Amino acid sequence: MTKPQNELIENLKQNIIKNFGTPCPVIDLDIVQTNINHAQKLCDVKGLANRPHIKTHKSPVLAKMQIAAGAKGITCQKLGEAEVMVDAGITDIIIATNLLGAAASGRLTSLQRRISLKVCADNPFSLAAYSEAAQQANRVMDVLIECDTGRHRAGVVTPVEVITLARIIKNDPMLNFVGLLFYPPLNGWSQTQEFWKKTKEGLKSLGMSAKIVSTGGTPNFQNIGQLDGATEHRAGTCIFNDLMMIKAGVAKFEDCALQVFTSVVSRGAVDRGILDAGSKTLTSDQSGLEGFGRLLEYPNAIIEKLAEEHGFLDLSKCLNKPNIGDIVRVIPNHVCVAVNMVDQLVAVRGNEIVDVIPIAARGMLV
Repeated sequence: MTKPQNELIENLKQNIIKNFGTPCPVIDLDIVQTNINHAQKLCDVKGLANRPHIKTHKSPVLAKMQIAAGAKGITCQKLGEAEVMVDAGITDIIIATNLLGAAASGRLTSLQRRISLKVCADNPFSLAAYSEAAQQANRVMDVLIECDTGRHRAGVVTPVEVITLARIIKNDPMLNFVGLLFYPPLNGWSQTQEFWKKTKEGLKSLGMSAKIVSTGGTPNFQNIGQLDGATEHRAGTCIFNDLMMIKAGVAKFEDCALQVFTSVVSRGAVDRGILDAGSKTLTSDQSGLEGFGRLLEYPNAIIEKLAEEHGFLDLSKCLNKPNIGDIVRVIPNHVCVAVNMVDQLVAVRGNEIVDVIPIAARGMLV
């Protein structure tokens, strides 16, 4: 790093602590835009629609940047996230989970009255709840069937189950089948192709077809387009990236748009330091990585454990060690959960503070 760059970063650190204090999550909008454009290009090249997952950034401001770059719509994980996005004028939304709590509370009905949602199900119980919500909203609800082809999370595990649910949807005047939702394992795309082939045949026997065949995951960008018949891709983490994405081989350090600026507040021993960022900032999600984030200024330092407000540094491998009062930048292990810990992100361009972006959809439990 050149001396002028060092000076710019040091000036930024001082501006951050003077205006916001530490710890402070900061995003570089130039990197954000580059990441958005990269994801869009990957989808465009393969002829797939881009439907980014907003669970990572939870911000209508950033969602609109993605749509402006070419995304056809967005993916949400919670109904509450979708409510925030609809309030901001975004209406092409898939909610990629079973919405039982949202349906029982009446909030699914309320939102369906406002826009035509696309919801997901993997069981008849959810379909019944969706049908009731659609009837109360007086608007037919679009439904995708979630399929599990090896991750062992939510989703039906056989094409026969898809056809069973599709038949229920076909026979329900308040439901409309629109497609399938996949999140294939990195090495499970051939199995997913076979699953889709058998499912397509079964749907055809019912006189049905899938308008949407959605694949997902930032790490799966390395497989994008491999599923013959896919129509769109959902990815979330790629807008910011993190240590998990670096480990997965789909990002580099320079692609990580979010950094937590944090102060060294104690040096209780020669090889020990304390940060003012703990589990309430970096989160305790270790994700199979060493430590709880990477210090850009001291890459050999290890954030070995976290208290609620503090990170404990092992500096034994550092030739140069930070001093009390130093501000350092940490790339989180898992950026999605780190963003959900805060109300706002400080946005910079060229090491200059340019905006404060509210995380409007954070903390949505329903």
